[in-house]
Amino acid sequence: MELKSNGEGNNPLSDLISNEIFDLLNSRGFLNETSLRDRIIRKKFKSLRMNKYKVSDAIDIIREDYPYLQFETIRKIVHHPPKVLKRIS
Repeated sequence: MELKSNGEGNNPLSDLISNEIFDLLNSRGFLNETSLRDRIIRKKFKSLRMNKYKVSDAIDIIREDYPYLQFETIRKIVHHPPKVLKRIS
């Protein structure tokens, strides 16, 4: 997966950071592409479910964008989000 912002709205973290910061972090190798992909998948799945798609149909639609992922893999991504790390005080 190629991660680009270039001010064209391709920043998958646009709700968290600006395009400029995204570009900087990406250019320096600080972004985990798999984690970003999974975040995009979870976001799309949530949107599809809000639009009344059945779970299996939503996963099939997502598989069109990620044909290299198995149905079960996408199911695990959307139903088992990553655990939040505890902060050390």
